[in-house]
Amino acid sequence: HAMENKRMEQNCIFCKIAAGEMPGDFVYCDDHVFVIRDIAPLAPVHLLVIPIRHIETLTSLTPDDDPMVVAMLHAARHSALREGIAEGGYRLIINQGPNAHQEVPHMHMHVLGGVRLRGMGLK
Repeated sequence: HAMENKRMEQNCIFCKIAAGEMPGDFVYCDDHVFVIRDIAPLAPVHLLVIPIRHIETLTSLTPDDDPMVVAMLHAARHSALREGIAEGGYRLIINQGPNAHQEVPHMHMHVLGGVRLRGMGLK
């Protein structure tokens, strides 16, 4: 599943997965993004939608990134349908920065579903 990545960070786990240097349980892939299963799922279905190109944060996006952002939403929709969670509902989350517990400095979106999720508490 090695993907061409014109801008790759050498020590980024997501870039290594995209390059085929580390394993990932792939659910979807297109020219902009790939989707893998989270290795520490917080719900019965927990997927990560990851841009192939290394971009650290949501706040570093530019208008040139619009096709990639749209591709993230399409990949989430496609993956939710494929995983059978679309009808019951699912949650999309982007953790931005340390206060939101962004653990990998490569922007990504979580897709959580397969169970009734708890409310959006702040604590």
